[in-house]
Amino acid sequence: MKIHEYQAKDLFRRYNVPVPEGKVAFSVEEAKKIAGELGGFPVVVKAQIHAGGRGKGGGVKLAASLEETETLAEQILGMTLVTHQTGPEGKLVQKLLVEAGQKIERELYLGLLVDRATASVVIMASQDGGMDIEQVAEKTPERIIKVYVDPLMGIQGYQIREVGFGLGLPSAAMKSFAGLLSNLYKLFVAYDSSMVEINPLILTQDNAVLALDAKVDFDSNALYRHKDLLELRDLDEEDPLEVEASKFNLNYINLDGNVGNIVNGAGLAMATMDIIKNAGATPANFMDVGGGASAEQVENALRIILADQKVKAVLINIFGGILRCDIFAQGVVDAAKKTGINIPVVVRMEGTNVEQGKKILADAGLDLISARDLADAAEKIAVAVAN
Repeated sequence: MKIHEYQAKDLFRRYNVPVPEGKVAFSVEEAKKIAGELGGFPVVVKAQIHAGGRGKGGGVKLAASLEETETLAEQILGMTLVTHQTGPEGKLVQKLLVEAGQKIERELYLGLLVDRATASVVIMASQDGGMDIEQVAEKTPERIIKVYVDPLMGIQGYQIREVGFGLGLPSAAMKSFAGLLSNLYKLFVAYDSSMVEINPLILTQDNAVLALDAKVDFDSNALYRHKDLLELRDLDEEDPLEVEASKFNLNYINLDGNVGNIVNGAGLAMATMDIIKNAGATPANFMDVGGGASAEQVENALRIILADQKVKAVLINIFGGILRCDIFAQGVVDAAKKTGINIPVVVRMEGTNVEQGKKILADAGLDLISARDLADAAEKIAVAVAN
């Protein structure tokens, strides 16, 4: 789960990670009021969306007065902000962060990620912070420092010093940096984060370190341990179909292809997407109804996929176990009656009560394409989207 920059900075404050003074505004008048309370200019007016590259897209501006704050707030609030992470459709800006301007000596990069390959938390840092960190990673990866932390041991002093020295921080800034990184690691672990990123982390002219930006992603599977985080979820920033799927405990991720697929199990979902690609088509989603799905969940899964306008055909690939094939088939029939199916649907079922499931589908009189096995299903779905 992603949160906004202003929300991430509120968490930073709880863990004594220094951030600029500022508040969120939902209107132009609120933005002016906050700017007036900050005690001086310039102030920064920042669009709040779940995407990076806001500065390049025109969503981060410096205001030198109350009048300029008002003008910029009017320009940014309500705009559709397009960045390299939003896609061409962009995202609507509905809130702003108004912050005190800073005297920046240097811009750095600092991030924490879960590294599955080493079963550790990897600290990534670079002296080349700012908007073009992706280009640094691509063109000069040697400029990025990586320090791996054993989560059973926790972050150690020598690891903090290794990162600080790698960033070329002056000795006067090392103590404050050590506190920042130590507290950032505590936040990362305490909230089951999948990523914490500061870009840029700035060194000020008086040798203080400050999180000028903040991005935090949480492991959604751990949210049951953090009920307070659910209050930070912004449904307006999420894909409407993914939000709808979450209401029915469906594991759904919207993709860019034209073949919808319904499966029961994450491994089977990955394999199904692979066979779709190998057949020359592209998956439009990752849809896992789960091993113990009910007919109602199956019905909603098909309804959600059919609501995606870019889906030209659907591949249903079910291995009956806890989710019996007859229950699944009944869900498909119920969905077809309520929503109507006007695109090709290829069905491959194996497992518990498969014959009963096939009979339910046959007796329903639906225009479905039956597949013998995975290879046959892949071939038929590729033909279906090509026609």
